[in-house]
This record gives sequence, C-alpha cells and structure tokens, in this order.
Amino acid sequence: QVQLVESGGGLVQAGGSLRLSCAASGRTFSSYAMGWFRQAPGKEREFAAVISGSGGTTYYANSVKGRFTISRDNAKNTVYLQMNSLKPEDTAVYYCAASSSPHDISWYVSTSAYNYWGQGTQVTVSS
Repeated sequence: QVQLVESGGGLVQAGGSLRLSCAASGRTFSSYAMGWFRQAPGKEREFAAVISGSGGTTYYANSVKGRFTISRDNAKNTVYLQMNSLKPEDTAVYYCAASSSPHDISWYVSTSAYNYWGQGTQVTVSS
C-alpha cells in the first residue's frame, strides 16, 4: 500500500512558477513509476509527466514540454513537478500517482496505468 500526499499548489500570475511535491509512504518508492496528472473543471483528467523508478527516464505531455520538469528524490520518497512559464490554461487540480507495473515509459500516459493516487492540490494561474 502506498499513500501519496501532494503539496505546493496555490495562486500564481501567468508567467510565474510553482513547484509541486508529492510525498509517498512505504519502503519501495524507487520501484514505482510516478506520474503527474491534472484535471480542470468540467474536463477529463489528463497526463502531464511521468518519471521512472530510478529517475533516469521522463516523459511529458506536449502541452507542458519545455515548461515543466519532473524529478524525484528516492531517499526522501518524494517526486516533484517544477512548473515554469505558467499559463491560465494550466489551472487545474494536480494529482500525483504511482504505478508498480513495469512498462515502456509511454504507457504511463493513461490513468489506468496507476495503482495509487493522491488527493490533489489546486493550481490557479491568473491572467
């Protein structure tokens, strides 16, 4: 069982930055691929970024590529999402998720790839 707790959300002006954190419980954190998803009001939950268990491989949605950076610290059981050059369309609840299934990194764009989810943190970008 893995419990995930996100933090770091808030209100920021367009062009600003935020760093989200997701702290995980458990002793096998490095065995999980970790993803970030987001869900805007009235929309489906969508993939943003994923990082492999070792941290050596990352994959991004086109909408955030070049602006967001996912990273992890396995010693701290934490995954991060650094978000730069934020836009109003980035406004959403951001969720981290953990997957114990070994697959090619591109497989993790689907919500069904993940076993565990956090409760989410709100990010609001004002224009």
